[in-house]
Amino acid sequence: MAALRIQEWRSLPVPLAELCINTTLRCGQSFRWRKAEDETWSIALHGRILSLRQDPTHLHYRALSPTRRLPQASLALPTPPSSTISSHAEDERGGEGGGGGDDTHDLVCHYLNLSPDLTRLYKQWSAADPNFARRAPAFTGIRVLQQDAWEALVGFICSSNNNIIRISQMIHKLCVEYGPLIGELDGLPYHDFPAPGTLAQDGVEARLRALGFGYRAKYLAQTARMLLEKGDAWLDSLRNPERPVLGVKAGDGGDWREEGREGYRRAHDELLALQGVGPKVADCVCLMGLGWGEAVPVDTHVWQIAQRDYRFGRGKHSSLTKATYDAVGNKFRSLWGKEAGWAHSVLFTADLRAFSQRLVTKTEVKEESLIKVEEDAIAGAVTKEEVTLEKTIKRELEGQDERKLIEIKANVVRKTKRRRKA
Repeated sequence: MAALRIQEWRSLPVPLAELCINTTLRCGQSFRWRKAEDETWSIALHGRILSLRQDPTHLHYRALSPTRRLPQASLALPTPPSSTISSHAEDERGGEGGGGGDDTHDLVCHYLNLSPDLTRLYKQWSAADPNFARRAPAFTGIRVLQQDAWEALVGFICSSNNNIIRISQMIHKLCVEYGPLIGELDGLPYHDFPAPGTLAQDGVEARLRALGFGYRAKYLAQTARMLLEKGDAWLDSLRNPERPVLGVKAGDGGDWREEGREGYRRAHDELLALQGVGPKVADCVCLMGLGWGEAVPVDTHVWQIAQRDYRFGRGKHSSLTKATYDAVGNKFRSLWGKEAGWAHSVLFTADLRAFSQRLVTKTEVKEESLIKVEEDAIAGAVTKEEVTLEKTIKRELEGQDERKLIEIKANVVRKTKRRRKA
């Protein structure tokens, strides 16, 4: 294992409303990020260990790179640096060691997809959809990552009948077993993602089954072989030209349609030919690996949202058939437009149990009143203390509007004294 060259921390002026890494990196898009006790997130990416931190106004990043270059054949989908810098990503490099041929800045901007103005998009989606407007304020800063398409494909093949924790465990085992070791950080080894050729080798399926992948082992091995047959460029040829691979100039994504642009529909249909890829997995790859913002993956979470908040689940759309799947996607695209998949990701995240604590707030109000009572023989002073507990409850599962429940506890202390005789 080569020694690591540690880069100084650098900063980007990215407020939390534009990117919240504590939400974006753990909401089921990417499955390889690790969070340390000091709130630093790290991943092996493109031949380096990339670390991120965030404060309310800035994103901080650094890279740990091997002092000797790893063989290109061992790295997954290496790409050249970008020639452009996004609108949110003007690197504060003065005195911080930028430049010098290092492409980490460009990789960060590309991977985190920092070009779209997320604040403007949230306003647009909120104006079009009251349900989004109610739920979004607790989930700002959720961006759709620009991952390598191959990694997204593998991750979402593993997502079949699975949850985020188990998918992350599978991907970790896959990288430890077959990915190139980049180095260690805080005593933990970091492996980059294995290339398709590595997973196409004989014996991979059996080994993945032994590692607990189950039936997904066959899908991964067969899909890796299919990609080799189709050629290195095939998967990225399905990308949205507006969201090209790192280092390639952006192009035109085509004319907008309610069912999605022609390039998106073609990418979706071609992905369905791969082993272990159904409509939901194809849409996940289109959205999070190929840059098609209108792709709306409909899994059990999203189907529940569609039934609860958008009047699906009755009549001809009473069950999740192929026609209903398409109807849900078309409904969301009609509401949210070309980046419907981004808005969908916000509602999907809001529905995850891991974030349910954001849906409950409580306030307490304390009131006191003094009541005086006079009777024939007794002058009584009654002190009544009222404690009003006001609970604002947002129903995550039932999808109801906010309701305020008022609980009043009254403690009455009666003080009496007998009148003196005249």
